[in-house]
Amino acid sequence: MESGPAIFAGVVFGLFGVGLLVWTVARVRHREPVAHGVSPVASATLATVAAVIALAVGTWCFSRV
Repeated sequence: MESGPAIFAGVVFGLFGVGLLVWTVARVRHREPVAHGVSPVASATLATVAAVIALAVGTWCFSRV
């Protein structure tokens, strides 16, 4: 009964992590800022770390099913 919310949360975290990672890579490859007014290296690093954390949480949710 509790596997439904775990699957939903895993999908949401996974999609967010993949989307953020793809968007960050696309911005960096085009040499465009990831966030305005922030160091390009710092903003790309922070966005990548957030994407990896979201993917890890999504994986953890799927492991609880």
